Amino acid sequence: MKPIVSAGIIVADHVSSPLHHLPAAGELILADSLRLTLGGCAANVGTNLHRLGVPCIVSGRVGDDSFGDLTRSLLKKEGIDISRIITTPECDTSQTLIVNVAGQDRRFIHTYGANAHYKACDIPSEPPPSILYLGGYLLMSSCLPNDLAPILKKAQSQGSRVVLDVVTPKPADYISWLEPVLPFVDYFLPNDHEAQLITGKADPNEQAAIFRKMGVRNAIITMGERGTLWVGEKGKWSAGVDKVTYLDGSGSGDAFAAGLILALHEEMSEPEALRIASAVGASCVRALGTTAGVFNRLELDTFVRQHPLEIRPIN
Repeated sequence: MKPIVSAGIIVADHVSSPLHHLPAAGELILADSLRLTLGGCAANVGTNLHRLGVPCIVSGRVGDDSFGDLTRSLLKKEGIDISRIITTPECDTSQTLIVNVAGQDRRFIHTYGANAHYKACDIPSEPPPSILYLGGYLLMSSCLPNDLAPILKKAQSQGSRVVLDVVTPKPADYISWLEPVLPFVDYFLPNDHEAQLITGKADPNEQAAIFRKMGVRNAIITMGERGTLWVGEKGKWSAGVDKVTYLDGSGSGDAFAAGLILALHEEMSEPEALRIASAVGASCVRALGTTAGVFNRLELDTFVRQHPLEIRPIN
């Protein structure tokens, strides 16, 4: 059986439980919990897939430091194949400080670390994967579009389905990084804020139309509490949001991606894939950190059966 590959950024996350307010200069405030956890798109998606009963290979770079040892250990503890994780000498592992404030969106402080050295040629290609997920594109400065495009093209030609997710740290010319790549992508998964930074458009319909014009087969725009828009070759779909107890939104996009990959792996229809991905994405926010709250397969099946999410076709 062909493997599933989850490639891209690997991060050590420092996460706070929700604070009453941000501290003023010189102020000390108390958090109920401060956790050092696994993070980054590739690590999160790999962990979530394994929890859902879908084995995969995680590919990325870490530094030769204690945080690199930690991320490897946490992934290995989950039972994930870490043989394709590269240690970058004399480099720190990427880290993110995630500050949660009650009633507000999260705040992030990030260091690129070893992720800045991840290259397109680091992506495992033998044997050809059934599904190739690349997460954190646009945040990895050494993963260049003209190097990545032929690798994705080859993967598609060998029967792989390509799923691409991005991180946009600041305003920049992202179009030039995406134009060579999107014709060889089957599913593109930006959220609406990332898509606005890329396209300059606030309307998710306009965002998706631009990505489709650039060549992607399916543009899937996640919109937080406004749900998800899927615009693809076979149709256009809209989904609401599964309501769960909210604690921390970190990693919900990666959980959505894992749910989508599960659905693709099991050859589900597009509406059912959107329903499954939405449910897995929603489950992530139930606990502190990027993966702790994500459903296992039994929990997912039970939740979907008890909470049917309407998927609406759009003309």
